[in-house]
Amino acid sequence: MSDPADLRRQLAAAVPADDPAWRTALETVPRELFIGDGLFQFDGRQWTPVHRDQTTPGDWLGLVYQDTTWVTQVDGTSADAAGTVAGRPTSSSTLPSLIVRMLDLAQIREGDKVLEIGTGTGYSTAILCSRLGDKNVYSIEYDPGLAAAAAEHIHSAGYHPTLVTGDGLAGHKDGAEYDHIVATCAVRHIPPAWLYQVRDGGTITTTISGWMLASGLVRLTVHDDGTATGRFHTDQISYMLARPHERPPRPTFHQHPGITRPTRVNPALLEDWTGQFLAQLAAPSAELMTTGNGMVLVDVATGSQAWSEPAGDGWTVHQHGPLSLWDQVEDALAAWQSAGSPAQSDFGLTVEPDGTQRVWMGTPDGPSWDLPV
Repeated sequence: MSDPADLRRQLAAAVPADDPAWRTALETVPRELFIGDGLFQFDGRQWTPVHRDQTTPGDWLGLVYQDTTWVTQVDGTSADAAGTVAGRPTSSSTLPSLIVRMLDLAQIREGDKVLEIGTGTGYSTAILCSRLGDKNVYSIEYDPGLAAAAAEHIHSAGYHPTLVTGDGLAGHKDGAEYDHIVATCAVRHIPPAWLYQVRDGGTITTTISGWMLASGLVRLTVHDDGTATGRFHTDQISYMLARPHERPPRPTFHQHPGITRPTRVNPALLEDWTGQFLAQLAAPSAELMTTGNGMVLVDVATGSQAWSEPAGDGWTVHQHGPLSLWDQVEDALAAWQSAGSPAQSDFGLTVEPDGTQRVWMGTPDGPSWDLPV
């Protein structure tokens, strides 16, 4: 039978880390305690549970110690008891290399006090405890069922941080001030409470996402004048949106001809990681779908839509409704192309004391887009 300690050492050795102390934490924390008795695998259409008691111990540990994100809950249904389901993942055990990357990027060191947004299974919380000690780790989980299960997992591993059940977007003021906030969920904008609860010079590390499910990883430094600034990173990392920031039900899409014109840029740019992120910045209340022939944008607030189709050597776009969605997206993509299509690390985020949050390209006075707040 596979030795869990040996599997942990193999995993830790394979995970890139700027700070080797995080590898030591990976070697220490038994991930099998945090997966529970089941996990989901996706076949492109639906989620199929794999149960611990249906596999050999060696096969189960082999799954557990893959550097993979294992989904443990879909639309609130646990893999422990579920049959095959369809829907959106609502909890997972994040792949260990991503946990280490986030903690490396936050530049967390011994003695730092950290607030983790999104306890999930508790695995990343235990990694923090292993490095920093229980008294320096605070973690908040929105889902009461997940919070209770995570507490059981964390305690069974021998750790006792401060665990809170509640809205992570409100932070945890009783533990403030923190040296760092690290979010294991994505947000559409930086919650004001996070800014108030981080010390001057402290950091917020999170992914900015939205209803097109595009993502940008950013590390912000909080300044004594109430602003927070930072640049995005090139890592193609995505997390599930925080539940209060989740998408509303999608409006029904019908191909209204609307106003038709040739496009100025190729809609295929929305398949690029940064191109899709820009589209989301330009049309923050729209969802993106793709078809065999092009793309579809549907605005969940107004029902506005835009859809493209091939036309000769180029593309035609049809726009219908009060918002000209493609015009908004196209302007952003054209500005990006004019700047040489820079990587996401050329973008930054500034959060102002008045609540304004701007993503900018190049420099803070370059082209910019406001986040929805």
